[in-house]
Amino acid sequence: MTSTLIGAADLYRRVEHVVPAVEWATMADDVNAILRLKTERNAVILAHNYMRPEIFHGISDIVGDSLALAREAMTVEADVIVLAGVHFMAETAKLLNPAKTVLIPDLRSGCSLAESITAADVRELRRLHPGVPVVTYVNTSAAVKAESDICCTSGNAVQVIESLGVPEVIMIPDQFLAANIARQTGVKVITHPGACEVHERFTPNDIRQLRADYAGDVTVLAHPECPPEVVDVADYAGSTAQMINFVAERRPTRVALITECSMSDNVAQLYPDVDFVRPCNLCPHMQRNTMASIRHALETMTNEVTVDAELAERARAAVERMLAVGAPPK
Repeated sequence: MTSTLIGAADLYRRVEHVVPAVEWATMADDVNAILRLKTERNAVILAHNYMRPEIFHGISDIVGDSLALAREAMTVEADVIVLAGVHFMAETAKLLNPAKTVLIPDLRSGCSLAESITAADVRELRRLHPGVPVVTYVNTSAAVKAESDICCTSGNAVQVIESLGVPEVIMIPDQFLAANIARQTGVKVITHPGACEVHERFTPNDIRQLRADYAGDVTVLAHPECPPEVVDVADYAGSTAQMINFVAERRPTRVALITECSMSDNVAQLYPDVDFVRPCNLCPHMQRNTMASIRHALETMTNEVTVDAELAERARAAVERMLAVGAPPK
C-alpha cells in the first residue's frame, strides 16, 4: 500500500511524461486525501488498464486487465477494495472477496457488453442448444455469470475453451471476441449479438489510414473485441495485458493500440522511448472514475457493491473455474 509519507508531489514523477504539471497541481488535494484515507480505511485501489494515468500510475495499488484484477483481488489483505473500473469488475471482486467491502467510485460506470445480455437470455440459449457448455466473458453481470459454466477474459479465452475439450461452445456476449477466438481454436462458437461500444467502432479503414499517415512505419496492436476484419489488418491481437507485454518485449519504434485510448497514456509513461499513436475511442463509463469520485467513495464509504448470496455462490463457481485454468501466455 502507498505510504502516507508519500505525497502528491512525490507521485508526480510517475506521470510526468503524460500529465502536465499544471493539471497535476489541481489534483494534489484529492491525491493527498486519498493516500490518507487508504491508510485510515485499510483500503486498496485496484485500477483497470483503461484508467486515466493519474489514477493508474498515481494512487492505485494494483493495476491490470480484468483477469489480473480478478486474480489479485483474491490476495489483498485490506478491509476495503475500491475498484477503479466498471461495475462488473467490482462485482467480480466482491464475488472473490465476500467478506470485504467493495466500493465503486461511480455507480454509473457500466458496460455495453454487460448490458447486452440477461440471465434469461442465457437460459434461452441453453434451451436452444442443450448440453452445449456456456463460456461467459467476465464483462457481464453476476446474474449472467451465475447461469454459466465457466468465465473467460480476452486474455485467456483460448485456454478456457480448449480446456473444455468439446467441439462446440456457447460464448457470450461479445460476438466479435467469439468470432476471433473461434478462428484460433477451431471450436464451433454460438454467440450473442453483443459488442463493446469502444471496440466495435474501429474499422479496417482506420488501420489503413494509420499506415498511410506513417508510411507503414507503425506497429498496430488490436484488442480481440474489435471486429475480425480489424484484427485481420493488425500486426497483433491480444488483451490489454498482452499488448503491454508486446511493447515491453519488442519495443517497436512507433505503435498504435487499437483499444480504449487512456491505455496508450498509461503504457507511454512506462516506455517513453516508444512513439505512441493515439487513435482515440474513449469509454464513457471508465472515464467516470476520477480522483474526486475515488476520494468521495473513501470518505463516505458509499457506492458499495453487493451480490445476493445464493447468486454469488453460483457466479463465483464460474469465475473460480476460469482461474483454475491458469494464466494465459504473455
